Amino acid sequence: MVKVRQDAWSHEDDLLLAETVLRHIREGSTQLKAFDEVGDKLNRTSAACGFRWNAEIRQKYVSAIDMAKRQRKEKKRAMAQMDKQSVTEKVAAVSSTSTMQPSTSFSFEFGAEQTSVHTAPSTNELDLESVIGYLQNLQKEGIPSVKSAVQIEKLVQDKEQMANELKNMEQELAETKQKLATVQEDYNTFISLMDRARKLSLPEEDNIPATSFQQSRNPSLEQLIQNSN
Repeated sequence: MVKVRQDAWSHEDDLLLAETVLRHIREGSTQLKAFDEVGDKLNRTSAACGFRWNAEIRQKYVSAIDMAKRQRKEKKRAMAQMDKQSVTEKVAAVSSTSTMQPSTSFSFEFGAEQTSVHTAPSTNELDLESVIGYLQNLQKEGIPSVKSAVQIEKLVQDKEQMANELKNMEQELAETKQKLATVQEDYNTFISLMDRARKLSLPEEDNIPATSFQQSRNPSLEQLIQNSN
């Protein structure tokens, strides 16, 4: 259904628009969503609600808008603090579960590397700093098999790239040889034409031995020269 309502805004309509926009601001939503919500309730377009808000209502609720923005910031700050506390509690719970065994360490060799793998700290040493250090050590050391797989994959990619570059170079070399052969043929034809032109321009010196240029056969050009004679 197309929204075509064009009657005047009532005080109740303005109040509904203001309350909806302020609520969306407090909840961290956008004003466009507020305009859509009000438009659905009042059978008006979102653009009409936005125009009404910016032109008539917004100036009346400047203090309320600032307060709604402050409430939104406080809400985000509280949620962030709760998320941080939740993550800390989860890490502590996982660490306490995995540290029931005494702290041990062992090392093994993979290829030319020697990697140390540390278990979680013991219960007596358990605190947030120890847990963070334990996780950082795992992240730095990693697993040798994963590292080797990444290295192998990189070598394969480098090999494929070099093979493609070699193929392109061979193709360019073949094209260059073909162009060189064409230039050589044109050069020989030009020398032949110059030799014939010299003989035609000096008919009285037929008894004088002349240096001739070696030419390659070119049927099309020879036919052209015979026709000109």
